[in-house]
Amino acid sequence: MEDIENIEEDEYGFSRNYFLAKELGGASKRSAHKLSDIHIVDEQELRETASTIEMKHSKEISELMSDYKTMYSKWVFELRCGFGLLMYGFGSKKALVEDFASASLTDYSVVVINGYLPSVNLKQSSGSLSKGQETFPSRSMDDILSFLHGPQSGDKDCFICVVVHNIDGPALRDPESQQTLARLSSCSHIRLVASIDHVNAPLLWDKKMVHKQFNWLWHHVPTFAPYNVEGVFFPLVLAQGSTAQTAKTAAIVLQSLTPNGQNVFKILAEYQLSHPDEDGMPTDDLYSASRERFFVSSQVTLNSHLTEFKDHELVKTKRNSDGQECLNIPLTSDAIRQLLLDLNQ
Repeated sequence: MEDIENIEEDEYGFSRNYFLAKELGGASKRSAHKLSDIHIVDEQELRETASTIEMKHSKEISELMSDYKTMYSKWVFELRCGFGLLMYGFGSKKALVEDFASASLTDYSVVVINGYLPSVNLKQSSGSLSKGQETFPSRSMDDILSFLHGPQSGDKDCFICVVVHNIDGPALRDPESQQTLARLSSCSHIRLVASIDHVNAPLLWDKKMVHKQFNWLWHHVPTFAPYNVEGVFFPLVLAQGSTAQTAKTAAIVLQSLTPNGQNVFKILAEYQLSHPDEDGMPTDDLYSASRERFFVSSQVTLNSHLTEFKDHELVKTKRNSDGQECLNIPLTSDAIRQLLLDLNQ
């Protein structure tokens, strides 16, 4: 009985302290600190330091990789049966998939797509395909897919294996790229071996794509390997960003705004590039230019866009020598040019 009373007293004390903390917390002022206030190190220095970190549990990881190698013959059999292989799990799977391809797919043609590259583009293709003695020079993806869907060799074991490292990579996440890969995978003489790392990667596909086109067999193959190659193309959170990374971060923010808001920002960016020696673009001039192009209908609308820019620290204001309020983008000229390229893509 005494124990029950002690438990009830502890629960009462916890509840009272919880609500008291909430009450005191609500009365406190919101912190004025910003992420930009943090002093962060140079990215190259951080990457060099990270590269010196020694891998732990190397013996256990080596044994795990040896276990995966015993499954290679099973994976080849699954490909022959018409399935696609989807590798998932913690750690980079690049080395594992490449070892599987080089060790067990030597009898087949293998095409590799590095989906982690920001510049990878399935719309671009080159070279020519051969259908018997007939050359096929077309570079249209639709024509290539039609060609691959056509009658080929009657040998079902004769296929081309397409390896896609990070099929969920940023440059491949758009519906068009995924549909193209799904149509490619459904070709009778094409087999896909792909890896994913993003927790929401399955949301890229609908039921038809999963079961009828990709025809995935899911393999849980955690490697615990560092993303040394894939990580090169992503900015480090604790590092000071380069020009491209700064521009990309700003582009992500701008893409969340309305098209008119983006267009107003473009006017300001183009003005700043063409007038590098000025303090910025006068607010009145920005309003006139935006109104002429029908991006804003009133000063109130422009002010709404400017508030968003300032809240995201994309624009700063200051007075010029004539006392006019001027708007300035706190980025280098190179970063602004890169930002405009990103927005126009």
